[in-house]
Amino acid sequence: MENLTVRTPLKQPIVFELEGFYVPPGYGPLFFFLALLTYIVTLLGNGVVMWVIVTDKNLHRPMFVMVCNLVVCDLLGATVVLPRLMMHFLMGQKAIAYIPAIAQAFCAHSYGAAIQTILAVMAYDRYIAVCEPLRYHSIMTSARLHCCCGLAWFIAELLIFVLFSFHINVPLCGRTIQHVYCTNRSILRLSCRPTPVNNFYGLCMTWCFLVIAFSYIKILSACLKQGRSDSSVRSKAFQTCATHLVVYLLYEIASLIIIMLYRFPSVSRDIQKFFSILFIIAPPALNPYIYGLLSRELRASVRKHLTARIHPKHGPTRAMH
Repeated sequence: MENLTVRTPLKQPIVFELEGFYVPPGYGPLFFFLALLTYIVTLLGNGVVMWVIVTDKNLHRPMFVMVCNLVVCDLLGATVVLPRLMMHFLMGQKAIAYIPAIAQAFCAHSYGAAIQTILAVMAYDRYIAVCEPLRYHSIMTSARLHCCCGLAWFIAELLIFVLFSFHINVPLCGRTIQHVYCTNRSILRLSCRPTPVNNFYGLCMTWCFLVIAFSYIKILSACLKQGRSDSSVRSKAFQTCATHLVVYLLYEIASLIIIMLYRFPSVSRDIQKFFSILFIIAPPALNPYIYGLLSRELRASVRKHLTARIHPKHGPTRAMH
């Protein structure tokens, strides 16, 4: 076992070793197949959603444009983790060089930050749609929509860039990363000195949670007021927010589980690793089906495109009608 009590800085080039999961002998191919199946389902589901939104002009509206941005974010998260995890299961590969490790950690944190900023923009959009329906189209113009989406990505990447810039020259005294994939926290655990700004990212992302919570509280209040005079108005308002709210709760529940698990040292490290992997691969795999179940327009568009592909002779005829 490596002796880290001396805390001697490592010399370049640095090659880390991911602790990974314990894989019982002979079970590597099975775990590889499960990871591969999850990745295929994620790529297929998100790919179909993106393809339909891009090709169907009826879906070129703020709500679906933001869903498309969330799809890109989901594909980023799954691609950051699953390919290397498959290599770990199939070939037992745990070594990762310093630059790829930093790149993976940067992308993993970008995924988490972009989720929050994009969901904040989606919550703002739904707030305007429900609380200011007559002014919605004048407020959420095409230019403002693309500005909001671009700003969401810019803020997310800026926060992560600042987070990593604080530790770019921190000397490291260990090689074993006690995780399944590289994160800022897991790498900084190998630091030779304390890193007091390690919580910067979490503090900065608090504002996104406040924006989302405020928006949905206002939406709920507006729905209850409108519902007193017309229950159909309340039902329609809830339906416009259902998809976003379910996706948001899925992310937040997964995040809360991880936070709680890391606060209890008695919890097995393998359980912590499993839920941290679940957080980054489960939402991207499930979200396309949540969109399909809760969004009638998206479901109808997917059905129309698939029917046109399977029965091309009927495609033009239906399009004419």
